[in-house]
Amino acid sequence: ATGVNNNTMLPDKDGECVGGGHSPPGGEDPSVSLFREYLRVKTVHPDPDYDAALRFLDRMAEELELPMRKIEACPGRVVTIMTWEGTNPTLKSILLNSHTDVVPVYQEHWKYDAFSAFKDAEGNIFARGSQDMKCVTIQYIQAIKRLKAEGRKLMRTVHLMFVPDEEVGGHKGMETFVKHLEFQKLNIGFALDEGLANPGEAYTVFYGERNPWWITVHCPGSPGHGSRFVENTAAEKMRRVINSFLDFREKEKHRLNTSECFTLGDVTTVNMTMVKGGVAYNVIPAEMDVSFDLRIPPQVNLQEFERQIKDWCKEAGDDVTYEFAQKHMNQNLTSTAENDPWWRAFAAGCDDLNLTLEKEIFPAATDSRFIRAVGIPAIGFSPMNRTPILLHDHNEYLNERVFLKGISVFERLISTLASVPAFPDEA
Repeated sequence: ATGVNNNTMLPDKDGECVGGGHSPPGGEDPSVSLFREYLRVKTVHPDPDYDAALRFLDRMAEELELPMRKIEACPGRVVTIMTWEGTNPTLKSILLNSHTDVVPVYQEHWKYDAFSAFKDAEGNIFARGSQDMKCVTIQYIQAIKRLKAEGRKLMRTVHLMFVPDEEVGGHKGMETFVKHLEFQKLNIGFALDEGLANPGEAYTVFYGERNPWWITVHCPGSPGHGSRFVENTAAEKMRRVINSFLDFREKEKHRLNTSECFTLGDVTTVNMTMVKGGVAYNVIPAEMDVSFDLRIPPQVNLQEFERQIKDWCKEAGDDVTYEFAQKHMNQNLTSTAENDPWWRAFAAGCDDLNLTLEKEIFPAATDSRFIRAVGIPAIGFSPMNRTPILLHDHNEYLNERVFLKGISVFERLISTLASVPAFPDEA
């Protein structure tokens, strides 16, 4: 809180005293120091230092006294798994998933070095990855550390998984690894993965994702000299394509802005991201290309939507075609029905801590989509309330008190989820 003495202990919303400000009595909380240390590991694209992250995780496994496995999903791309075996290891396990990589930064737009993990007087920790998602990695680790220190034994096995390359689409990370025999051997029943911050008092939980479609439309046309009125040019066709896509974009934007019950995850976003064509000012090009990034919510009929795209191309003129750079078709949702045992356990754990939950469709993409695609229920959840959404943004930060509260949240959730009674088919 602004203007609070650095050495004051602040009661948070639940009355629990946690260190606020720059340095609580007795110095910084060790969990915060560990978080800041991990933020300084430069796993930033295009050249992430995954070896440094692996060394850090090796040390964490030693401290937790947990066995750790490393599996090369693709050359140079290692998935790391720590396992805390349950008292009944034949039951389906709980997966705590996090990715180790972070997106690039434009340092000139940052107040502080994006990899220094600078903490200001209010306890805000500025670093790339502070929200997305190194906070969750350390919260998982510290929650397990606390449970073990309390002498707790959990019924179901818990796996902590650390994956590379989520920020570049997951193709050499989770997308490949879910097909791997080693993944299947984990016998996962339920997974937790990343979510988003919530600026209000509530916590957002994500039970599904929009499907990313990256599409390029090719518009061939009559070439000619730039001084003439040539008929049937590529540019005229491209203009019609752009108009169709952007008119649809306006309709979806209007739906979002006029409905109180819609969030971004409930509508289709359309953004024109690339245009290609032409060789000289005075030459009418024989082909022009335009590319779009589409994010389609799970309730949309994908076959009908593609038919709509075909119609737009046909209306634009002869021989207009399209191709996908990415086309995700899986629309699996994780049940949030009150009679679903996994959701009931998750919700009960949050209820024990008086957390208010807001259920949403994730507006972008995470590794959860690959987990759901193989039939495993997954919830996206990063326990960050009272926090602006700053993932991928300049000056990404997380307050240390929000971070510390998240450890307690995961401690409760892990314990609750690992205690879900055996299903009939597991008995």
